Amino acid sequence: MPTILLVDDEAAITDNLAPFLQRSGFDVVVAADGDQALARVADAAPDLVVLDVLMPGRDGRAVLRRVREDGGTVPIILLTQVGESGERTMALEEGADDYLNKPFDPHELVARIRAVLRRGASVGPSLASASRLRSGALVLDRVSQRVLRDGAEVVLTPRAVTLLAYLMAHPEEAVSRERLLEQVWGWSFHSSTRTVDTRVAELRRALERDSARPQLVVTVPGEGYLFRGDVVAG
Repeated sequence: MPTILLVDDEAAITDNLAPFLQRSGFDVVVAADGDQALARVADAAPDLVVLDVLMPGRDGRAVLRRVREDGGTVPIILLTQVGESGERTMALEEGADDYLNKPFDPHELVARIRAVLRRGASVGPSLASASRLRSGALVLDRVSQRVLRDGAEVVLTPRAVTLLAYLMAHPEEAVSRERLLEQVWGWSFHSSTRTVDTRVAELRRALERDSARPQLVVTVPGEGYLFRGDVVAG
């Protein structure tokens, strides 16, 4: 049974969410602040961390940075009430594996946990914490925000690079337009999904051999978009 470390300073959340996660098939360890979280990461060796961002003292972002600076690759899903795209983008660049805005549906959290654990089992260390992502001849460097295909640089807008990074960090996982708006743009599902379609079209024009028959960024009818192919860190 996978062990989940649940970190939140609000007892009302942990008291209700921990039993729900246990009923969903997880062993749950709880921490109430950032310092406890770091101690539990060390002694409990969880398979995944669900980490609140807004906590007094050492907040969730500081915990995330410390874990990654220490070389930890445990998958981390952040919970926050802050929806700005800059906050989300920075957290993903710092090594968060996923990002869920409060209030959230516990069933969606469980689905995100299972998806992240599946990726970890198939690809090893967290792709979200890697500075470079590689899939065949395609390389994305998060530090320089450069994309290379067959050794040649591909010119993309910054938002398209961020979108590609998110899709590559979730290979073979269908991601809805609404979730992409939330995770990459920081917008709610009330915003137009055409924004996502426009950037996907940009990726296809730049990366696909034939943009009319995409092989990398493919459409999953009724579900969204999916990056097809093995992705490795480095």
